[in-house]
Amino acid sequence: MLVSWNWLKQYVHLDMPHAELERRLMMAGLNHESTEEVGGDLAIDLEVTSNRPDCLGHIGIAREVAVLFGRELKLPAAQPREGKTPVEKLVKVRIDCLDLCYRYTARVIRGVKVGPSPSWMVRRLQTVGLTPINNVVDISNYVLMECGQPLHTFDMARLKGPEIVVRRPRKGEKIEAIDHKTYELEPDMCVIADAADPVAIGGVMGGATTEIGPATKDVLVESAEFNPMSIRATARRLNLHSDSSYRFERRIDPEGVEWASRRCCELILDLAGGDLAAGVLDVGNQPPAREPVVLRLSQLRRILGIDVPAERVREILVALGNEERVQGSGFRVQECGVRSTEYGVRRQREAPGRCGISPAPSPQSPAPNSQSEIINHKSEIPPTSESSLCFIPPSWRRDLTREIDLIEEVARIHGYEQIPEDVGVPMVPSARSREDRVLAKIRHVLTAAGFDEAVTISLVDEATSAALSPWTDAEPLQTLMPVLRGADRLRRSLVPSLLGVRRTNEALANPEIELFEIAKVYLSRGKKLPAEELMLAVSSGRDYATVRGAIEAIVATLRPAATLETDAARIGLLDSGQACRFLVDGQMIGFAGRITTDGMKQFDLRGPTTVAELKLAPLVQAANLVPRHAPLPPYPAVTRDLNLVVDEAVRWADVAATVRENCGQYCEGVEYRDTYRDPQRLGTEKKSLLLTIALRSGEGTMTSQQADAIRDQIVTACGKKHGAELRA
Repeated sequence: MLVSWNWLKQYVHLDMPHAELERRLMMAGLNHESTEEVGGDLAIDLEVTSNRPDCLGHIGIAREVAVLFGRELKLPAAQPREGKTPVEKLVKVRIDCLDLCYRYTARVIRGVKVGPSPSWMVRRLQTVGLTPINNVVDISNYVLMECGQPLHTFDMARLKGPEIVVRRPRKGEKIEAIDHKTYELEPDMCVIADAADPVAIGGVMGGATTEIGPATKDVLVESAEFNPMSIRATARRLNLHSDSSYRFERRIDPEGVEWASRRCCELILDLAGGDLAAGVLDVGNQPPAREPVVLRLSQLRRILGIDVPAERVREILVALGNEERVQGSGFRVQECGVRSTEYGVRRQREAPGRCGISPAPSPQSPAPNSQSEIINHKSEIPPTSESSLCFIPPSWRRDLTREIDLIEEVARIHGYEQIPEDVGVPMVPSARSREDRVLAKIRHVLTAAGFDEAVTISLVDEATSAALSPWTDAEPLQTLMPVLRGADRLRRSLVPSLLGVRRTNEALANPEIELFEIAKVYLSRGKKLPAEELMLAVSSGRDYATVRGAIEAIVATLRPAATLETDAARIGLLDSGQACRFLVDGQMIGFAGRITTDGMKQFDLRGPTTVAELKLAPLVQAANLVPRHAPLPPYPAVTRDLNLVVDEAVRWADVAATVRENCGQYCEGVEYRDTYRDPQRLGTEKKSLLLTIALRSGEGTMTSQQADAIRDQIVTACGKKHGAELRA
């Protein structure tokens, strides 16, 4: 946000060095970027965070300065002279999409004289980076930079018909904007239209057909409030960003809409002449009632660590525009106030019945006059007391909704430097969630196995999304705002993203590319909200057995109550001969496998690649996180090698399960060594599985006779269950 020093002087007295002003604003949350001299003025560049759209205008900055330095805030009256012709006779307004445009106001000025703007306005606009065009257009830009409310002016003679219609675009409609580029409109956008065609892209940019020119005589002044999400989506879809869209995206002050319209008309009458039609067309929703916020004074000490006097707290919050509500004897507190002629100010009157304290009405009390300037909100409001204060935040501060928000306001205005570095602030130690503890164990296992964690974006292009979708056949969710060009689909698997990272690392000649990622995938469920599944994915240059072992090591570390089972897998991109599914209670929770040759070509990979993916929710739920200690066995292990000839259809996982079952308590490990095939020696459809078993007893050194007995028991069991024969 560029701020003109000379312009700022119109609203608040500046007798301090500009460096001091910049420092105080920075300490209060408006970071100072730079200051440049522009034509005898200073252009101060301030960073305005997204929660403070009220500071996207000079009045908002002036309000901050007035509070920080204890100065008086002077605001324009915005009371234009009205003629006798009612505005209803000149124009009509209709909103057909209240979900996109909350409110639309229109005023009409006839007989204006379009020409150059006065030098003082030209200088101010140039200081903040705007190019002067003509007095009417410059005034709308001036008010925008003054109060942060975007406006638009139409040449009424170029409108087709007397009615303004706020609607969605029709199929195939296009518009030439004032940047003289043509944009194709889509059905979920908002346009301002006349009887025939769109004349503006609502909240983003006006149309060229109705722009103000030298021949303009009659002007329609628009001031409106649009749906922020709709404006953001439209601006990004059309790649058309403006000062107006920037402010609408961050929400404008709903009670400033009408003030900005009056202010614009006031300046047009002063600088371009003309006759203002009486009244205003105000269509749509009125600003909602603002909810009170209670601030307990004890919380200031607890959170900030210092005592701030109640009067100082009250002084700060009232100066920021908050309305204090005071409880009086025999009175009920109501939200009420009188609209001021000054922008963003609501005066409080002390007389009962005229301000925030009024007698509780009797059943015979007449209904309030809807035309009255008194605004009543009949919900009960907690009273101010010795231990607490009650405030209603101003309409321009949508970020003040909780007690902690008011505490933050007190801290930044009172001064963070007032809080000693060694002040004692009581804190409660945080505790990691169950999910965090499980993920920490998973990361420990994988990093110990030589894997590095990767972080990739959740959006992928169409080809990447279609390459692998093991969890659903539904179409991927598509976003209207791609993060990267073409990346407009929420991923359904993490594996393709990791393969893309692997391709990049191979191109950079990195020798070891062992990666894992823990992130969410997004699975469509029709009209319901999508399922967001937390996944673990692994990409490795090592063989299938190693990657599968890493997954099994994770499960063994978590020690879930359920048993992890495996079976054959047929999943796209994976070699069916070197792939498996992981199951718990018969439900698939993951897979692992070697990428096929075609898959490697598809992702442009150079070396053999093995991948795995695992749902983490079942493991988080079933993990046993109670630490356990077991002493190291003092006795040595005994190993035995087995070479079992089995049918080709027999799976290694089934053989390993049988081996473990028959080892019993003495089994320390079962290690797969190799698979050998020889039709001449073993026979067709036969294979030899070479494995090593490690046996250990906790009671003493295991003898050869004991180890041989267990080995023979295993061979017998494998023969009965799998038709295995011990190869000599």
